[in-house]
Amino acid sequence: MAPSSSTLKLLLTFLASYALVAYAGSLNQNFDVTWGDGRGKILNNGGLLTLSLDRASGSGFQSRNEFLFGKIDMQLKLVPGNSAGTVTAYYLSSKGSTWDEIDFEFLGNLSGDPYILHTNIFTQGKGNREQQFYLWFDPTSNFHTYSVLWNPQVIIFSVDGTPIRKFKNSESIGIPFPKKQPMRLYSSLWNADDWATRGGLVKTDWTQAPFTASYRNFNAKACLWSSGSSSCSSKSPSSRTSNNNTWMKEDLDTTSQARLKWVQKNYMIYNYCTDTKRFPQGFPPECAITNA
Repeated sequence: MAPSSSTLKLLLTFLASYALVAYAGSLNQNFDVTWGDGRGKILNNGGLLTLSLDRASGSGFQSRNEFLFGKIDMQLKLVPGNSAGTVTAYYLSSKGSTWDEIDFEFLGNLSGDPYILHTNIFTQGKGNREQQFYLWFDPTSNFHTYSVLWNPQVIIFSVDGTPIRKFKNSESIGIPFPKKQPMRLYSSLWNADDWATRGGLVKTDWTQAPFTASYRNFNAKACLWSSGSSSCSSKSPSSRTSNNNTWMKEDLDTTSQARLKWVQKNYMIYNYCTDTKRFPQGFPPECAITNA
């Protein structure tokens, strides 16, 4: 029996709404291990993903889907013990010579010394927007949630729900903002002992290998990019009114602004917008914009 028009309309409404929500559930449905010759593994029926690094190779994975805007969460547990020389990168990136990119990078350190959380934003192939932080917990002892909110107005980096960095859309004054190129989510664990720990002074101790980082609980409310268009371009009534896409207009409220300032006051260890040696002729124009 063919479905009634009302049933068909309900189904189409559901699908339009679902296209905006996305993508939780098992990691093996959302990601492919793309390199590492078996050093990347999806375990526990898709509930856990691990990347490993040894002297021969690191490993990495990428999302099966591309996104154009999203609110993306992943729980990570970083390499424990002496992780000096290692980098765990977790980032969104597009392709091409004028790519966009939103980076979390975790720079390993000697046992007992804190990880450095390195962030960067690339627009049209131009980066050099580094901010670095210590964390207020041990990121190797348990899983913690690292999140990116990326909508047409703002990019916000958060850790366990606490915002640590905000980058506004300031195209009105000529600063490019990532909003046209779809991005995949990537992660990799690799050796960078030429620069990662104390500028390359501390090398990787391969007697500690293999080094392993773990991932779980991926969740994304996002616009799926497919065949040259975004699922958020739907004109259906549900896509205009659904609570599922409130993140498309989300920004920091007063409480979140205060938490951002707390992090930046107490845990920020590098900000390109205060590096006078690097920018003797003046800071990049976005540095003059308040991000509260």
